[in-house]
Amino acid sequence: MNKKPFALIILLYALGPVKSFAQSADVLWYNHPADYFEQTLVLGNGKMGAAVFGDVTDEKIFLNDITLWSGEPVNPDNNPDAYKFVAPVRKALREENYKLADSLNKNLQGQFSQSYAPLGTVKIYFKDHHSYTNYYRELDLKNAVSKLSYEVNGVQYQREYFVSNPDRVMAIKLSASKKEAINCTVSFQSLLKYVIREEKATMKVTGYAPYHAEPSYRGNMPNAVLFDESKGTRFTSLFKIKNQDGQVSFTDSTIELSGCTEAILYISIATSFNGFNKNPATEGLDDQAIALIDLKKALKKPYPTIKKTHVRDYQALYNRVELDLGTTAAPDLPTDERLLRYSEGKEDKNLEILYFNFGRYLLIASSRTNGVPANLQGIWNPYIRPPWSSNYTININLEENYWLAEIANLSELHRPLLSFINNLSQTGAITAKTYYGVNGWAAGHNSDIWAMSNPVGDFGKGDPTWANWTMGGVWLSTHLWEHYAFTHDKDFLKKTAYPIMKKAVQFCLGWMVKDKDGKWITSPGTSPENNYITAQGYRGATLYGATADLAMIRELFEDFLKASDALKIDDGFIKQVEDTHNNLHPYSIGKKGNLQEWYYDWEDSDPKHRHQTHLFGLHPGHHITPYETPDLANACRTTLEIKGDQTTGWSKGWRINLWARLWDGNRAYKMYRELLKYVDPDGMNGQRRGGGTYPNLFDAHPPFQIDGNFGGASAVIEMLMQSTGEKIFLLPALPDAWSEGNIKGICARGGFEVSMKWDNKTLKKTTLFSKTGGITTLVYNGIQKKIKLKKGEITEVSW
Repeated sequence: MNKKPFALIILLYALGPVKSFAQSADVLWYNHPADYFEQTLVLGNGKMGAAVFGDVTDEKIFLNDITLWSGEPVNPDNNPDAYKFVAPVRKALREENYKLADSLNKNLQGQFSQSYAPLGTVKIYFKDHHSYTNYYRELDLKNAVSKLSYEVNGVQYQREYFVSNPDRVMAIKLSASKKEAINCTVSFQSLLKYVIREEKATMKVTGYAPYHAEPSYRGNMPNAVLFDESKGTRFTSLFKIKNQDGQVSFTDSTIELSGCTEAILYISIATSFNGFNKNPATEGLDDQAIALIDLKKALKKPYPTIKKTHVRDYQALYNRVELDLGTTAAPDLPTDERLLRYSEGKEDKNLEILYFNFGRYLLIASSRTNGVPANLQGIWNPYIRPPWSSNYTININLEENYWLAEIANLSELHRPLLSFINNLSQTGAITAKTYYGVNGWAAGHNSDIWAMSNPVGDFGKGDPTWANWTMGGVWLSTHLWEHYAFTHDKDFLKKTAYPIMKKAVQFCLGWMVKDKDGKWITSPGTSPENNYITAQGYRGATLYGATADLAMIRELFEDFLKASDALKIDDGFIKQVEDTHNNLHPYSIGKKGNLQEWYYDWEDSDPKHRHQTHLFGLHPGHHITPYETPDLANACRTTLEIKGDQTTGWSKGWRINLWARLWDGNRAYKMYRELLKYVDPDGMNGQRRGGGTYPNLFDAHPPFQIDGNFGGASAVIEMLMQSTGEKIFLLPALPDAWSEGNIKGICARGGFEVSMKWDNKTLKKTTLFSKTGGITTLVYNGIQKKIKLKKGEITEVSW
């Protein structure tokens, strides 16, 4: 639907309260400032992040840089004798002594990850703006621009904010309807170590991050955050005003604006981070020089040029996909009120589209830095010890961040993760040797910007339930094949993906052992963050033959064999992989009809547990499907029924995708609605809690985790289109609520771009564009149509 033209809003607010506008699928708007982080409007260029409160008197903006973390390059050889405990753990498991196995498994633990750090807060204080009317703020997803307007004593004030990727600056434009009406003070503060000084009419902030920060979940403890001026990542932030009139002056720590009609604040940020294996204090980039260069380049350009370039760069990604779900009778309301209304069960199709579009927006805003993927909070974090360190949690959360990338036609945004996997494979090679005594590479539960790969737990203090998982490298390696499956980038497959995948396969081959039936299993293993109950009543984590382990190994082996075929590689190693794949311990269906999570048909300690990793083969994997493995698919369905629908935000996002893969559109849609359940901001101590969505559309785990946003947005496409390398399934899980609509620009494996139009739940037209040239089969409602296209060719198919 149409967005609200900003100039029209200003005019109408001058005349009186806004009555009604066309409801938007691209604009978040509010009639009050943010009081909490979960109400802010967020901006980003893939490196610099900003969370804008929109306060009239005392504006504050949280600033982040995706490369600003605590710590320094990791020593992957941090527990060189850990592998010696593998044999004792395996012996305990062979003897079915699970309590002893859990205890011994703690010896296979190392250090915790470091934390994503907040850069600081910029404040803009307007001393005479305490009494105001006609307040309005918005985030326009079409342009990645936020705006604010209000009126004080008959004067209309406006602010405009964006973070430019081409020009690498944040711009904040202040303007007033009356000449010389702007009087304000700009200041900065940070939880990091920093100094402020004026230098050549610029406010210059330099500082450094801690060299160590303990995870917040370890609670209050001495020396949780450690600084040393000779250690840690350096940062520079520069603040410069370009004013139309009036005066700009400086104190020791502020910029003072007086008598201005229009002024633009430019902010440039840089850090010394120079790669995962370079000491940022002694081998770092020159952050001061980089920040200054970026600022000077921006200052040479007119503001309209910087804005136009920003919008053009952003729209080149955002405009690739469009979704329309037909007419809606929902009234236009501020976004938080829309969310509350929707949570009551009311219809609002454009809110459903807005959430989908917001997911695409967040990925563009947070994933454009090589080797540094979006973390648990994307790039937006105000805490020095953020929830779960705002790190890379790779037993689901990091991967879920990128489910949207390929299918939503944002393949370039997958690259930060793919290059990070390359980094992790290097430290992970040492982890495989020292922790597990095998070749290849491995990664555990958590990682960070330094590509930490060891299992966490502080050298024996962690619970194996979450600390001792071994399959991080295996799961991540499947992303390498996914990127090729969508792009057919043979050079990437040959030079980057295949060598990393092969080493992950080598780890699996070295790590697995044979069970009593001669089948290959992992030992020891765990199922992420879940516990079993044995027939004897023991509640434990460590076991052999975990279904989740084998599901990921099975998927990786199949991807690797397809990659070998694409590269025409056929040798003895390929034969070993084929033989091992064919002799993996098979899936088992339990007495309840569920897909067994454990080697034996044990009870779950928590039957409704948020993790469902053993369903990996259904999603994000592809080897369990309703049409090829119906019995296993039905077992997955039963597992999800047992778990129920009430769970955390990211888990809801995953379960929607799982229901879509089961071709149950109405159940997927039910959970999509539940994902959009209104949740009060964390600091409010409100009554509306649980997994869902905060007022600014951030995912509520709670607390905020961005993975649910990406998982939920991904699920929208999974409901409308699914693909293999050979087939594209059209409207496989279309819910009744979406009886009419169209979608443009989504991507299928095989290098195809798909657009569809449907009405009365019936597909009318499909447009298929081939990016690389190839053959696929369109499948809809039992009908199959084989299509062959040359590179760049497009065809239209009617049904």
